[in-house]
Amino acid sequence: MKTFNIVLVEPEIPPNTGNIARLCAATAATLHLVGKLGFSIDDRYLKRAGLDYWDKVDLKQWDSLEQLQQQYPDGRFWYLSTKVARNCYEQGIYQPGDFLVFGKETAGLPAELLIANQERCLTIPMPGQVRSLNLSNAAAVVLYEALRQSGQLQ
Repeated sequence: MKTFNIVLVEPEIPPNTGNIARLCAATAATLHLVGKLGFSIDDRYLKRAGLDYWDKVDLKQWDSLEQLQQQYPDGRFWYLSTKVARNCYEQGIYQPGDFLVFGKETAGLPAELLIANQERCLTIPMPGQVRSLNLSNAAAVVLYEALRQSGQLQ
């Protein structure tokens, strides 16, 4: 069965990546780490957040997002950001194999990437008074919606 891909571009906070690794292990999603990481992959906080599930994570590392996209030329990439006003994540029509791309915690995805891919940009509405969700929470929200839409939660 084809699964989904979580892509973290330059993640900075080890526990977030560890939590997302655990999410990927629980859902059979592949975790792609892209670019310069804000921590070592051997970081104890990263390992603690992922608990003893690291051996169950399909983990891939890439020097750049372009390198990942070149490896998967037919891949469908969805870009998640608080910087886009339209296209709620629930409106995406997800297919197994899709790549759900999240930016680093302090800056998100680059503006030029979002502008170049407006039709594939999605956001999670936040009617409250905060500007963003924790990265691992956002990844879980979107991944579970993709799994729900594709009938993979049965």
